[in-house]
This record gives sequence, C-alpha cells and structure tokens, in this order.
Amino acid sequence: MESTGLFIKLLDEADARYDFIGNSDSVFYFNTDLEAPSGRIIAIDTQNPARSNWSTILPQTDNVIDYVGIINNHFVVAYMDDVHHKLKIYNLDGTFVREISLPTFGTVSGLSGKQKDTEMFFSFTSFLFPATSYRYDFLTDRLTVFQKPRIDFDPSGYETHQVFYHSKDGARIPMFITHKKGLNLDGGNPALLYGYGGFNISIRPSFSVSTIVWLEQGGVYAVANLRGGGEYGESWHQAGMLDKKQNVFDDFIAAAEWLIENKYTSCKKLAIRGRSNGGLLVAACMLQRPELFGAVVCQVPVVDMLRFHKFTVGRYWIPEYGNAEASKEQFKFLYAYSPLHNVKAGVEYPPVFVTSADIDDRVVPAHAKKFVATLQQKAREICSESDRAGENPILLRVETKAGHGLGKPTTKVIDEQAEIYAFLFGMLEM
Repeated sequence: MESTGLFIKLLDEADARYDFIGNSDSVFYFNTDLEAPSGRIIAIDTQNPARSNWSTILPQTDNVIDYVGIINNHFVVAYMDDVHHKLKIYNLDGTFVREISLPTFGTVSGLSGKQKDTEMFFSFTSFLFPATSYRYDFLTDRLTVFQKPRIDFDPSGYETHQVFYHSKDGARIPMFITHKKGLNLDGGNPALLYGYGGFNISIRPSFSVSTIVWLEQGGVYAVANLRGGGEYGESWHQAGMLDKKQNVFDDFIAAAEWLIENKYTSCKKLAIRGRSNGGLLVAACMLQRPELFGAVVCQVPVVDMLRFHKFTVGRYWIPEYGNAEASKEQFKFLYAYSPLHNVKAGVEYPPVFVTSADIDDRVVPAHAKKFVATLQQKAREICSESDRAGENPILLRVETKAGHGLGKPTTKVIDEQAEIYAFLFGMLEM
C-alpha cells in the first residue's frame, strides 16, 4: 500500500550515533552518544521533531549502554560495567524497575522479544560458561534456562577473575584472567595473552572450546581490554586511535609486565595472540619489546601502515589509523609503529607464527607475506657465517580457499587451531 503522508526528517546531520530502539505512537526512542560518550536514551516526538524538543529518558552514567530493546513495553538495557553486562529494566518514562540477576559476570547477546510480549529470550556466556539460552518472564520476574549446550567440560576446577593495572601513562586498564584453581604463582606457568584494541570493538567474556584445551593443559588465559575498543565508550575508543595508537601497545605491554611481575608467568612462558587489528597489536609489541615474550601468534595482521589504504577495503580504515599520504604528521606517527618498517637487524625476535588466507579481501595477504619475509631477511643478518636464519622459528601459514575468517568451514577452523596450539605447546615447552 502506497503511503500518502509526508516524510519527517528526524536525524539528518550525521553528528553522532543514533541506534533506533522503538516507538510509542509518535514518540521515537534512540540510543545515542550525542554529548554522551557512554550513551543515553533520548525521545523524539515526530509531531515536534525539532532538536530543542528532544528529551532525555535515560541519562549517561559511568556504565556504557551497549544496546537496548523495548519488550513488554519496557526498556531492557544491557549496560557494560567494567566489561561485563548488567541487564536492567526501566519504564518508558525512564524510571527504574529492576535488575535481572545473571549467573556470573559475562556477556548477554541475542536479546529478543516484541514490544507487547511478556517474555524475552537471550544468550549468556563467559570464559567458563558456554553460551546458554535463557527465558525471562516479566510477570513473575523469573529467569530460566531455555537451552543449554552439552560440552564435556567441568568448569568447577577453574576460575576467572578480573584485575586492573596501570599503563605507561597511568591509565587504568582491566584484564580478565582464567586458570585452574589453586594455581601456583611461581612464574613458571605458560600464559596466553589476547588483545585487540581498536575500531570501538569491545572484547567481552566469551566461551571458546580451543581456550578450554589451553586451560586443561595448565595454561593461563588472559584478555586485556585495551584502549581503542569500546569497553568504556567513545572516549575510550578515541584514546587508542590515530596519533594515540601507541597507547594501545603500551596497554598491552603493561598487561604482559603485570602478569610477569605477579608471578603468573615469565617472559619465556608468555605468549601473545591477536588477529586482524589485533595482529597489528601483537606485531608492534613484539618489535617494541622482543625480550618480553616467549611466542607470538599473529593472525591475518595489518602490518604495512604506510600503504594499507591502497588495497581492498583498507581505505575505510583511514578514520581509525590515519593516512601516511595525507600529511607529514600522520606519516610520522604511522611510520613510528608500522611493523613492516620497524623490523631491525641484529635483534633476536621471539618465535612467531603468522597466519593469512589466499583470498582474504579484508586484510590482503601481502601484509602477512611481506612481514614474514622481512623478519626472515633480518634474522639472517644476525648470523655472520651462514645464510641460515636465527634459532627462533618465523612461520607463515596461508590457508587456501579461505578469507578473513568468517564462514570458514569447521574442518579448516580445527586444522588452524590445532597448528596454532601445537606451535604454542612446542615453543613454551608444555
């Protein structure tokens, strides 16, 4: 049926993020970071849409509003409180109703339910808690398990806790640590530190079968929530982008130092892992502090920071990284940390395992190939009497008929994970 009504422009300036939540008659609700880096809920009445008439339903708080739904004619708000979710219910006028008690600190996703429904469903997961579907009844305030996966793993022998440490400039950074209960803090444990730190992406608690294999073998698994992500809103993101990108590397290096100083592991037993922008992270940190790490897993990395914008979708990353051709200032800070341009001869870098895929149309495989070739070339220069490389392996794995990662067949995922952990177990002598 063709509409004969007039179009009403509500948001036409592209001055902030506006996530549509729903509406009640002529009143439309949005989650926005306009003048609120952590998010707030506003109402716009289409009968009086001028900005001066907008009203704030839920103001900004110290916790980030991750996402919002309208179910049972209530706002269901998923807040991030120090990188784990809290689920709260509010009336449409913004008055607080209740908080839903979750099983542990973790991540809520897949929130579903219609505006007039009296029930909703969502998934919950954490490092030791596989993704489980829940049903919540608004009328009885009852939360019940709807569907739970069957996994041959007993989490009772393991624990996760969150710590906070300080980066080079004093910034307070959170980190999750998971390991077997009764861990002996003698500095001898193998540890795997993961990070990302970019594009406003939050690294929340999640369950991984391959991580469980690592834990069962006595490994410590740590996730550092670095600046550049969205864990604390847009201001946290901006503190790790463009000319402030070095903050992200400093945050990650400080996480490694904290784990070592607190006897969770040692330099020789500490591995770092990251993929895509996280591949850039571990590559840069490996070059800046090679003595700090015992092994490096660098997956589908961005490493040529002077030319990344010339290939595939790289031009869309310019707002995050900058453009070395745009100005002397941007060239200067990009060149300062670009992994491809900071490999030095005469330095013994830790063992490194780099992965890529032959048809990756996001991060072109040339990044990984040029990085490994440069590392191998510089490693040969360490040896004055022969052409052989240094003692530490520099490995490149190129998957065929695969891309950046999404949609990869399960068999390929298993093969890749098996080779990564075989590398880690060998290099860390597990």
